[in-house]
Amino acid sequence: MDYKACWDYQEQLFNEVVAQKINNRDLPEHEKQPTKNYLLFVEHPHVYTLGKSGDEKNLLLNENELQEKNATYYKINRGGDITYHGPGQLVAYPILDLDNFFTDIHKYLRLLEETIILTLKEYNIEAGRSAGETGVWLEAGDPSRARKICAMGVRSSRWVTMHGWGFNVNANLDYFDNIIACGIKNKGVTSLHKELGREVDMQEIKQRLKRNFAFLFEAETLEITE
Repeated sequence: MDYKACWDYQEQLFNEVVAQKINNRDLPEHEKQPTKNYLLFVEHPHVYTLGKSGDEKNLLLNENELQEKNATYYKINRGGDITYHGPGQLVAYPILDLDNFFTDIHKYLRLLEETIILTLKEYNIEAGRSAGETGVWLEAGDPSRARKICAMGVRSSRWVTMHGWGFNVNANLDYFDNIIACGIKNKGVTSLHKELGREVDMQEIKQRLKRNFAFLFEAETLEITE
């Protein structure tokens, strides 16, 4: 799905949840309506996105070069610096009312990371965290070998979340050469495809991620189609 179209869809769902929360404040307890929670999975065409705290210098392409790469570029309203999304990368956007779970953004980010870490274990890959750097890494303790497999950046308002993670499953890693990914120099990126030496079935990994996400957030997932 086109990045901007998906961003607009996220904003629509986000705004609906926030509006319901605001409306509930003026209602007696028995009339309050439960807020909805969503977990969106998507792949985007080639796109670079820059978070609110990012530095435009971390994009190493000019407008003409972006066109040559068949890529687009957006400044967006999540945290974090610059990242890449494209075919073969599984992007997830949890739109959650954290009042239904816990009101702790630090815990929220750690559980998103843990969702990826648990899923990678199912492929016999040990992953973890890098001190002070959000996301999921392989061999984070060895600067010469550390490589990021999943980037994260979120937005939260009134304890409602949007944006999420970009998990390199079968992604073309060459596109990361055009940015200083997440503003972090001298550390590489990788993909599940590269680590396993084979392409990974997207439907399979979606099911595993969904199961681990539901386990960690103590939630039940119900698939909806529109």
